[in-house]
Formats: sequence, structure tokens, C-alpha cells
Amino acid sequence: MFSGFDVFRVGISFVIMCIFYMPTVNSLPELSPQKYFSTLQPGKASLAYFCQADSPRTSVFLEELNEAVRPLQDYGISVAKVNCVKEEISRYCGKEKDLMKAYLFKGNILLREFPTDTLFDVNAIVAHVLFALLFNEVKYITNLEDLQNIENALKGKANIIFSYVRAIGIPEHRAVMEAAFVYGTTYQFVLTTEIALLESIGSEDVEYAHLYFFHCKLVLDLTQQCRRTLMEQPLTTLNIHLFIKTMKAPLLTEVAEDPQQVSTVHLQLGLPLVFIVSQQATYEADRRTAEWVAWRLLGKAGVLLLLRDSLEVNIPQDANVVFKRAEKGVPVEFLVLHDVDLIISHVENNMHIEEIQEDEDNDMEGPDIDVQDDEVAETVFRDRKRKLPLELTVELTEETFNATVMASDSIVLFYAGWQAVSMAFLQSYIDVAVKLKGTSAMLLTRINCADWSDVCTKQNVTEFPIVKMYKKGENPVSYAGMLGTEDLLKFIQLNRISYPVNITSIQEAEEYLSGELYKDLISYSSVSVLGLFSPTMKTAKEDFSEAGNYLKGYVITGIYSEEDVLLLSTKYVASLPALLLARHTEGKIESVPLASTHAQDIVQIITDALLEMFPEITVENLPSYFRLQKPLLILFSDGSVNPQYKKAILTLVKQKYLDSFTPCWLNLKNTPVGRGILRAYFDPLPPLPLLVLVNLHSGGQVFAFPSDQAIIEENLVLWLKKLEAGLENHITILPAQEWKPPLPAYDFLSMIDAATSQHGTRKVPKCMKETDVQENDKEQHEDRLAVRKEPIETLRIKHWNRSNWFKEAEKSFRHDKEL
Repeated sequence: MFSGFDVFRVGISFVIMCIFYMPTVNSLPELSPQKYFSTLQPGKASLAYFCQADSPRTSVFLEELNEAVRPLQDYGISVAKVNCVKEEISRYCGKEKDLMKAYLFKGNILLREFPTDTLFDVNAIVAHVLFALLFNEVKYITNLEDLQNIENALKGKANIIFSYVRAIGIPEHRAVMEAAFVYGTTYQFVLTTEIALLESIGSEDVEYAHLYFFHCKLVLDLTQQCRRTLMEQPLTTLNIHLFIKTMKAPLLTEVAEDPQQVSTVHLQLGLPLVFIVSQQATYEADRRTAEWVAWRLLGKAGVLLLLRDSLEVNIPQDANVVFKRAEKGVPVEFLVLHDVDLIISHVENNMHIEEIQEDEDNDMEGPDIDVQDDEVAETVFRDRKRKLPLELTVELTEETFNATVMASDSIVLFYAGWQAVSMAFLQSYIDVAVKLKGTSAMLLTRINCADWSDVCTKQNVTEFPIVKMYKKGENPVSYAGMLGTEDLLKFIQLNRISYPVNITSIQEAEEYLSGELYKDLISYSSVSVLGLFSPTMKTAKEDFSEAGNYLKGYVITGIYSEEDVLLLSTKYVASLPALLLARHTEGKIESVPLASTHAQDIVQIITDALLEMFPEITVENLPSYFRLQKPLLILFSDGSVNPQYKKAILTLVKQKYLDSFTPCWLNLKNTPVGRGILRAYFDPLPPLPLLVLVNLHSGGQVFAFPSDQAIIEENLVLWLKKLEAGLENHITILPAQEWKPPLPAYDFLSMIDAATSQHGTRKVPKCMKETDVQENDKEQHEDRLAVRKEPIETLRIKHWNRSNWFKEAEKSFRHDKEL
């Protein structure tokens, strides 16, 4: 029941899966038998309708089959009408004029034959095809004994989703099959059409479809029956998905905060919250009551145990239940309910009222299906009709993957066709292919892991999308940059050469530092790094090589360790070992001594050197500067920064006046979110430009440079001295409250922390090496997680000090998260 395919399907939103799949052809293609069989691909499913001639009888079926093209393509299943012609003989073409049948193939293998009268509409077509493909994941049973055997076999191992539908091929059957396509590797699906079986498990109303969730994974005693939860909503794809999401949520959660501020996955799914108020003296009894209520309300509401003793917010002394509706802005209700049945009735009655109101709202105005609640999904949906030149990249399969990546240097995009982020990044990937058309020796390829899960598993792909570079004789390198066209293009271009570059002469070193040696790559790396080492510094050279290998694709690195290396070190006043940083845009070369030659330290030095002295802050680069833990000196501008302002600030940077700050500027035209930031500082918003100092890391004070003064060196120095002396008043103080996502389901950083905490942490960035793909996958996975999550020692700025602005007051460790 469980396979590698669960990586791609478990927990995926049906809405995303059905709406945001890669744009496909909606019309039914018509092919000859020879042409059709030439299009079949190993491992891919295809539904073919064979007929000899069109007739009124076939036209009705063709209309329904045409309607099924898109939903089946969303599941990776192609559909075609095959016209039987006299010139070609096929055993699938009947002899009678109106004889017609539909066949389901997987590759060239025939899986199932369908009489067309069983495929009476689009729901029946989709349901029958998915049912045939999922024969290993959906067990059809006809008697209670079969159900009991399945239940006993899965106790303590997995949960069961049991469903009854009146007939095969109806909409409810299709909904169950769509659910099984996504969750079939996580839960055991059991299906029946027998009313007697439904009655035997206690259902009284057998006139409509039913779906139960059997909680067998919790059962350790084989003599104990699995607890069952009935889904009370109609069997639709969306309802089943939401129901399963509630089954996955925690049964009971303890909280000690204001109920009005509590948010759980239940609210996200439109379900209310019930808080059972507890105190220390009655904790055990209250918890048992809360668990009992939670089981009764499973799938209807979220239940939480509210610890009154730890709660700062006052609630009425006699209230023992707090009820919170799913609607935003509605105040919580404080109730006195001393009976469990009263609590259940209150929830169910309010749910009934909400359903009536929702129906009335739907009658007034239909939903805008063009607006999605996820920005990535929204982008994919908006561009769903955009035709991408996919022919610029090579589509790989299980049969062609190894031969292709071994035959040439290749870039491989591993993506999933059902995932919105993958489909959004696919557009960027194709844009890169357009820019590199005819100029790159690297072969750009792609593989859909939804179709070829075994290949992706063997390549240690556990997340989507991901790009890997394969070069002959080298281990594959994973791209870890931003999911955009420019950053990926930079990564590919900078990987045209191997790093670090081995420089063999003084003349070549000078050409390297001047930018002449690799002038076609300078536009992708404004800084070139040259490591200087004496020939005897073997360990230091190895560490630098490891650092250069880690940074390849992000910066150009070279190494020089010839006998005459002292000539270079003397010219650039560098004591060996050292780094020479050639800043090509500024036309200068600076030396940095290597007090420590550890690879991790070298990586940190080079990474810091890549930071600009007065950068334009964007959403993409903010994390790099924010991690410095210094107050931000931000110049807000409505367009390009004034050259005079830039000159004044850079002068102060060179004179070491701004060492305690991170000077930067923000262009509101390029980064519109800056207006929202300014509104948090000013009311009303003054005219631009604005120079603001923000002490984000301690205190949250915001100071504004006087708007009636010119931004020149003298005025800036005077203002900074006043700040140092405590003579300037802040314009606002940012709240100290923690910035949280709107809902727990969006707290992705916490999910990453939880997933990686078991692997431990390292004190500084560890150079990442991806070993051969044939080696132990588990060790690769753990090493990569450890690489991506590295704590760095940082300073928390606590207060102003006359002799040392923002003196160090305390030290702490925090995780430097990739955004």
C-alpha cells in the first residue's frame, strides 16, 4: 500500500491539483491507430476510444469524452479518439460499423477494456479510469468479513477511509477516487456498493453515500475495534479533502492565551473552536472531558483545553466553555455549559445557522473562481493559458534519464505537475532556456516526478522544485538560490568553469583580478576572489578549495600557490594565507588575511564580502543584510537614489561613521511593499525621500532624519551624534510582538525547524557536498539538512551608549533561515 509515490501525493490540495496543473489541450485529439500507439510512453496511462465511424450514438459519447480530457490530463492520463481506417489493421477496431470500445493502457500494456455504455458521462469516465489505475490502493469489498480482515490487518499501522456509494461511475464514486489518487498511499481506501454492508456497521440512512474515517493506527489491542468518524457533508472532492485535513489535525490542544487570538487549522477550514476552561485543581477531570468532547466533535470543530491559571486575559469566573466562530472579527462567546451534550448541541446548532447563512450568501453572489487564496497558485492560474516553448528543454523519463545525464553536461529540473510552485518555477526555467538558446553547452532537461517517482527518489529528490547540475566526473550540484530566472541563469553561467580556478602564473593572476580572464562572466559575479597560499600550505589550500566548491555558481573563485606567490602578496600587502577581493564595478582590489583557514570561515568571509556598502534593499536580498543584526539606516526613494545622497552616505561609510549600522536604500517603484512599511512609521506619510533609522533587533525604536535638512555629510554626522547622545526622539516604537503567519498551516519556518531539529545543528556554515547518487540516500539527506540550517553568533543591540553606539549587551544564537 505504501510506496515512493506518497512523496508526491499526500496532503496535496485538490484545488491546486485540479486547477493549477500545467496548461494542456482541452479538445479530444483524433489519431490513427499507428499514430496513437507511437505516442504511448512507458509508465504513462492513456485512455483510447476506438471507433469506425461517427453516428448519433457516438456523438453523445464523444461529447462526454471530450469533457473528460481536461480532468484526466490533470491526473497525467492522456485521452484520444482512434479512428479505425481500412489501411491499418488493429485488433482494437471492431468489424461492425458502430462497434465502439474504450481501452485503458499503461505504456503499451492494456489494463482494462470499457464498454462505452458504462462510461455514460464525464463522472463515470473519470471514476472508472481512476478506479482501474488505483486497484492496488482501493479495495472493493462486498461483505463484513472482508472489512473486518482489512481492519485487523491495519490496526496499529494505518487508518482506513471507508466509503459507500450507490453505484460505480456516479459523482460520489468519482469524488472518492480523486481522494484516493491523492491520499491512497497514506490511508487504505475501502469501497463498497452493498447496502447490507453499510447497515452492518451501524448506518441507518442508506439512501445516500457515506464516508467513514477508521482510526486504526491508534489501536494496539487487536481485540479492540477501530473508532469510526462519519463525514456528515455530501461526498464531494473538496468536502472529502477538508474532512481528511480535520482528521490529521491534533485531537486536543492545550493553550494558555487569549482565545480571541488563538488560530488553528480548524479556523482555516471554516470550523469553529471550542475551549474547555480548566484550572489546576480540576485539570485531570477537565482534560478527560475535553477529550470526550473532541471525539464527539471530530470533523465538526476544533477542541482546546484553556488553562485559566496561566491566562493573563480575564474571563468570567463562572464560564467553563468558550466558543469561537470561524468568521473573522466575531467576538468569542463565554458560556456556562455543565453537560457534554449541551456543548455538542451548541456547536451543531451554530453550524446549522452558518450553513443557512452561507447558502443565502451564495444565492446573492457567486464565487469568483479566478481569485485564489495563494499568490503562487494565483500566478499559475492566471498564466494557465500561456503556451511555454517546452521544446527548448528535453523531457526525461525513467528510460532516458541515465543515458542523457551521462552523455552530456546537464541541468535537470525535478518538478511535480500538480504543484503550483513547481509550475510557476517551470516558467522561469523555460525563460532561462530561451536566454541560453544556442549559446550554452549545458543541456537543459526536466522530469516530472509525478510521473517518474522512482527516478526522483533515486536522485535523492525529496522536495519540489529542485534543480541539479550533472557534470562528467563530478558529483551533482544542487541549486539552492531564489526560484527566479536571473538567479538560476547566474548559477548556470558561473558553473561553466570548475572552481576554484587554478591560476598558474603572475600574468594570469593579474588578468584574473582585472576581470579580463573571464570577462564574459563578470556580469554575473561583480566580485572575483583569489586565494593566495604558499606551496607548503596544503591544508589551507584544501579548505579554500572546499569553500570554492561550495560557492560555485554564486561567485568566481581562484587559487594561486606558485613559488612566486610572494610577489603578489607583497604587491597587494597581503600576509599569507590571504584572500584578494577584486571588486570589478568599483575597480579596486582589497586583501583580507585568513586568520582561520577553515572552509566554513572562508565561506563566511566571502559571503560577507559580496554584500554591498550601500545596497538597494529588495525582498530577495533583505535576509542577507538583516542577518547582520545591525540597525537599518534606510533611505526611502520613489525611484533611483539621488547621486548626491548616495555619495554622502558612501563617504561616511568609508570614514567608518556607519560601522554600527547597515546603510541601504529602498526604491518604492521596485519594491512597493515599502509604502506599507512607511505607513507603520509615519501618519500621515511625509514626502520622499526619507531617511530612517530602524532599531529592529532591540527596542524597536524608529528615528527619522529631519525632513527640512539636506542629506549631506555634515548634517548626517550631526544627526548621528544627537542619536548617540540620546537627544533625538523616536517617531514610533515597533511592537515587540512576535510576527506570526496568519494561520498555523502557513507557519512554514516552524515546520522546517521541527523537521530538521532531530538532525542537530552546526555552529557555522558547513560546505555542502552532494555525494554520488548511488551512495546512501539517508546520509545525503541528513547532510543536506544540516547544511541548510546553520546557527550564527549574532549581537543583540540593547541601548544607546555615548562611547559606543548600540553597545553589545547580550549574545544569543538564532537560526539563519533561507527565505
